[in-house]
Amino acid sequence: MMTSKERLKATLDHKSTDKIVVDFGSTATSGIHVLAVERLRDYYGLDNHPVKVIEPYQMLGEIEPDLQEALDVDVIGAFGRNTIFGFANEGWKGFKTFWGQEILVPGNFNTKSDENGDLLIFPQGDMSVPASGRMPKSGYFFDAIIRQQPIDEDKLNPEDNLEEFGYIGDEELKYWERLTKSELDQSKGIIASFGGTALGDIALVPGPDMKYPKGIRDVAEWYMSTMLRADYIHAIFSKQSDIAVSNLKKIYSVVGNSVDAVEICGNDFGTQDSQFCSAETFEELYAPYYRKMNDWVHQNTSWKTFKHSCGAMVPLLDNLIGSGFDIINPVQINAKGMDPKFLKEKFGDRIVFWGGGIDTQKMLPFGTPAEIEKQVSNNCEIFGKNGGFVFNTVHNIQANVPVENIAAMINALRKFNNT
Repeated sequence: MMTSKERLKATLDHKSTDKIVVDFGSTATSGIHVLAVERLRDYYGLDNHPVKVIEPYQMLGEIEPDLQEALDVDVIGAFGRNTIFGFANEGWKGFKTFWGQEILVPGNFNTKSDENGDLLIFPQGDMSVPASGRMPKSGYFFDAIIRQQPIDEDKLNPEDNLEEFGYIGDEELKYWERLTKSELDQSKGIIASFGGTALGDIALVPGPDMKYPKGIRDVAEWYMSTMLRADYIHAIFSKQSDIAVSNLKKIYSVVGNSVDAVEICGNDFGTQDSQFCSAETFEELYAPYYRKMNDWVHQNTSWKTFKHSCGAMVPLLDNLIGSGFDIINPVQINAKGMDPKFLKEKFGDRIVFWGGGIDTQKMLPFGTPAEIEKQVSNNCEIFGKNGGFVFNTVHNIQANVPVENIAAMINALRKFNNT
C-alpha cells in the first residue's frame, strides 16, 4: 500500500495509484469553515475542544491529525507565518462568534463592532488604524474593506502596489525550514503557500494586511486598470515576479524538495458563465510573469505548481498549461463548459485536477445522500482515470453545510476507494 506522499507524487505525475488522493484543509481554497470542522469533530466522536481558525479571512478551521485520519486526508499544508490580515498565527486566545461558537483565534485577531453591529478586524491587529475587514452580523466570514485613496494619474507609482512584496529575511527562512523539516508529517503529501507569487489576486489587492495601502486598491479600479493602465500593471508584475523568484531561491535553499507542490496564485479568471479576460489578454498581461516563476520552479526543484481559479475556465486552460502550471483548482464543475468528462478528455494528460469532486453550491449543501454518493462516484471515476486527480470539493466547505451530507461525501469516497 502506498503512503500518502507516494500517492500524491504519483498522482501529480499522472500515474495510477491504489486510491484517489484526498485533500481537506491543505490550502486556503480547499479548506473547511470552522463551524463545519467543529461539527465534523463531534460527528466522528473526536476530542471536544475549541477549533483554531488558521485562516481568519474565510474563517477556515484547523484540520488536526485526528480529523485528518477520520477524513482519510493525504495532503497537508505548509502555511505562511502571517494571516491575510498581517498578524501571525500564534498566541491563541478564545473568541465567541456571532453564531455562538467558542473558537481559538490568533492573539492579534483584534475586533470591534461598528454602528450596524458588524464585526471589524484590523491590519496587523492594530486598532488605531482603519479596519481592513468586515464580517456582517449575519455572516460567517470577512469581506475586505476597500480603502482606496484618491488617484492622481500623474503620480501613480508601481512601487505603491509592491509595498507588500518584499525580499524574504532570515527569520522567515528559519520559520520555513523549521516548519517543513521538523513540524510537518513527511508521510503526507505537502503543498506550500510561500506567498508573494500571486499576481493581481483580488483578495490581496485591497491590502488587508497593510495599515495604509497605497496605489490601486479598489477591486473595480484594478480590473479597469488591466485594460486602461496596462503599463502600470506590467511594471508591478515584472518587479513582483523578480522578487518572487529571488525569494523562491532562498526558500528552496532551506526547504529543498520536502514539499511536493507550491501554490503560486489564487486570482480568479472565471465567472459562473464567462472569463474576466480574453486568452489574448492573459497571454499579454499575465503569462510572461507566470512563466518566469513556474520555469524557475521546474528547472530547479521537483515541486509542482498550483493555480487556483474559480469559474468557467475552459477558454483559458490551454493558456494556464502553457504558462507552466501543473495543477488547477477548484475545478468548478457547475460553471459553464466545465463538464468533468470533457475536461478530463481534453486536458487530463496535461494538468492535474485538484477539486471538482462535488459541487458545493447545490449538491453538497442540498443534495440527498444518494445524490451525493452518485456525484462523488461519477466524478472520481472520470477524473481519477490514469491519475491526475486530487479529491476535494469545489472550493471550501461552508459553515452551514449539513454534517450528514459531508459524511455522505466521505462515505462515498471511501466506497469508491474500497477503504
